[in-house]
Amino acid sequence: MYEKFNREEERYATVVKLSGARKAEREKLISEYQKRSANAFAPQTLRNYQNIISKFQEWCDDTGRSAEPPVAPQVIADYIDAMGGRLRATTIETRLWAISEMHRAAFQPSPCRHRLVELALKAVKRQYGAGVRQAPALCRSESLRAIKLLGNSRLEMRDKAVMWIAMDSWCRASEISAFKVRDLCRQDDGTSLLYVAKSKTDPFGMGAYAFLSESGTAAVLDWIKLARLRDGDPLVTKSQANAKRTPLDPATISRIVKRSTGRKDVSAHSLRVGGVHDAFRIGCDLSAIMVAGRWSSPEMPARYGRRILASNGASAQVAKLITE
Repeated sequence: MYEKFNREEERYATVVKLSGARKAEREKLISEYQKRSANAFAPQTLRNYQNIISKFQEWCDDTGRSAEPPVAPQVIADYIDAMGGRLRATTIETRLWAISEMHRAAFQPSPCRHRLVELALKAVKRQYGAGVRQAPALCRSESLRAIKLLGNSRLEMRDKAVMWIAMDSWCRASEISAFKVRDLCRQDDGTSLLYVAKSKTDPFGMGAYAFLSESGTAAVLDWIKLARLRDGDPLVTKSQANAKRTPLDPATISRIVKRSTGRKDVSAHSLRVGGVHDAFRIGCDLSAIMVAGRWSSPEMPARYGRRILASNGASAQVAKLITE
């Protein structure tokens, strides 16, 4: 008879089995886990993991604790208390993920699932809140005004292409930096589609498409012609004529948005949020917004648009219609 697979029971059984294994056998398995992790996780994820573990080890050294797995649940609960009020709840949860992964890599049970740890996290959220900071919205009208102010220098032509891509496609900065010239798919009406080979929500490369308007397509084609880019070259790269054709860092794309708009508080993600605001404002339904932004669940676009949704909600409509 079929029995439902229980990941936690299977993991615990593996830990128990390994606890009695010879040291050499255990070290060999841990080494293999580390090698496979290097291929399974994105480079940025691995860098974040190492950074988090380093911070946890520093805290343990400063407080006279040991960071070697297995770490006692009481230690993790105290660590959460120390982070409370200084870090956002989502950041604390990310650090707990890294500590859990450290234990998985050592084939030790994670202390982060212990009830003491759950209660400590719940207490921090209750005392300091669990709200998620959202990037300021940069809506289409403001983005268009910024693009019109850009001139025709090599740098500004590149920046125009970046702004059009970010505004039209609602792509993340990491997705924009990954585009190659061959990912631009022209359409008969003058618009284009951009092939998104991989993304944050598609790490295994199922692929998706993002929209690029007629004006956006023209700006990108002007940049490709000026920079003499070939099919395999990055679509957005350094603006200097003799520069090596390497993809722009995602942080550079955000700097282009700041420079183009003259705003220090925005980033590339602000155009993604602004696109959602515009879509809700003109009455697009949530499913169409999810398709445009390539979201697999409605949680994030609904969160981005909650200010617009509140402004267009039932109470707002009643207030407009019934004035006396």
